[in-house]
Amino acid sequence: MNAVEIERRILIIDDNVAIHRDFEKILSRQSDSELDDLGADLFGNATADTSRVFNLSYASQGEEGVAMAKEAVEQQRPFALAFVDMRMPPGWDGVETIRQLWKIQPNLQVVICTAYSDYTWSKLVAELGESDHLLILRKPFDSAEVCQLAAALTKKFAMEIENAQYRDQLERQLREKSQSLDLATSELEASHALFQATLDALTAELAVLDEQGVILTRQPRVGRR
Repeated sequence: MNAVEIERRILIIDDNVAIHRDFEKILSRQSDSELDDLGADLFGNATADTSRVFNLSYASQGEEGVAMAKEAVEQQRPFALAFVDMRMPPGWDGVETIRQLWKIQPNLQVVICTAYSDYTWSKLVAELGESDHLLILRKPFDSAEVCQLAAALTKKFAMEIENAQYRDQLERQLREKSQSLDLATSELEASHALFQATLDALTAELAVLDEQGVILTRQPRVGRR
């Protein structure tokens, strides 16, 4: 998957359909000019990646969202970002949902949405481990904050994919150069062995001189007394 082909796909996991509509209103109906202005604020002149509306998908339960994420990975169209509600009875809560999402896609950017303080940041870290792929968004959320998170985190996801591809390319080139060096060394050793065997087979005395006439090596005549 090339970085330029990465879709700005966002998964919304929340048991409240009204929240789905809120995200739809905030992220799918932004005008190009509004997203361009947001991109300029976040990334300077690099607005090309922020001038398109986000591609949103919705799930009402954690299990459903994880199944959608798994299918997206299998189709090689992974989500860049997931907004995950903390409380979604009767199924998984947000923490368990994120844990399962990261088993399928460890590089998924996640924003956990909550109106409660039942999970502090320290508790989240204790449950999920330290990660630069996790942020908290308090409900009721601000539209501008949601847009900023969506733009910044989908961009971060794309950059991480691009960096990983670049590292893979460098490692592949290094392996190829190492293999070429090994081959050249083997060929040099074979040439040296052939040269030495040729010298050993000579019956006349032979000397190898450098440009100044200094003897580098001498092969005595075979059978000389």
